[in-house]
Amino acid sequence: MRSNLWPKSKINDTTAERGPLYIPGINTVLVVGCFGITLYFRTSSNMEAAYGLAITLCMLATSLLFANFLVSRRSTKIFIYLYLIVYLTIELSFLFANLDKFPHGGFVTLIVGGGLFTIMYVWFRARKVKNRYIEFVRLEQYLPKIQELSNDLTIPKYATHLVYLTSANNPKEIEHKIIYSTLNRKPKRADIYWFVHVDTQDDPYTSDYTVETIIPNEVIRVEFRLGFRMEPRINLMFRKVVEDMVANKEVNITSRYESLQRNNVVGDFQFIVLEKFLSQDNELPFFKKIIMKLYFWIKSISLSEERGFGLEQSNVTVEKFPLIVAPVNKLQLKRIFSEDE
Repeated sequence: MRSNLWPKSKINDTTAERGPLYIPGINTVLVVGCFGITLYFRTSSNMEAAYGLAITLCMLATSLLFANFLVSRRSTKIFIYLYLIVYLTIELSFLFANLDKFPHGGFVTLIVGGGLFTIMYVWFRARKVKNRYIEFVRLEQYLPKIQELSNDLTIPKYATHLVYLTSANNPKEIEHKIIYSTLNRKPKRADIYWFVHVDTQDDPYTSDYTVETIIPNEVIRVEFRLGFRMEPRINLMFRKVVEDMVANKEVNITSRYESLQRNNVVGDFQFIVLEKFLSQDNELPFFKKIIMKLYFWIKSISLSEERGFGLEQSNVTVEKFPLIVAPVNKLQLKRIFSEDE
């Protein structure tokens, strides 16, 4: 999931120790699959064909994954080719020998494996297409406008603290859609703007953060560096960051309303999550259209962005933006004038 090969799912920690995890969605799929396989085959002897083909395909997948690992580690090409020739020769011979089992239940293996592969391929390919159309802009160009908006008393205050989740790896950049959401779509005046970024680390249990104060008490960026095994509980983590910054006198989170400020009341925090949907104003090729529609359908039944980041529903606003991959070039529309004109 953290490698963007599977839809987001709820993860429960079974113990206080690192390691054991419980994923209800995966467990449900396994239960349904076990019941389905049992009801279809009924006896273990009927499963021999499916089991043999499954083992062979597992061996092939393992060999290909290990070869990909060797490539990523920049191993000697001759060694990689030699490894593939030896192991693929053995495993492909097993596969051809087991093909006669296909009509006797082996097709079930391909259906199950094909379904899982389709989900992973659709999710990976569609996210690459979607990320290709993310536009980043230089944050420094918009800082004066954000400051003016924050001090413009003619605009109703949206929140004391406005928190955006950003995917920009470069701290000097920000998504254009965040700027559009703040300044154009519906101006959101706030006293302090927070930009929160989550960076997934190769070390599975990394859990630290950095803070960059861009404009003191006005614009702050927080970057969490979390290992791929760490659950992103952004609500709790962000609260801890704010508490540390208050203790170090790096930020003042007291409400700016005079009546509340006199009593040292903490200002409200509002998270903004930006989601894209496939716009109707697209002219996509048939295959890419199927990929994108499957992706957004899978996304709709999987864990939502705000729940995936561990945010409280009470202080989260979800804004939807259209994703236009292939805009319509020529619109066949002609104006007709009445005879009176």
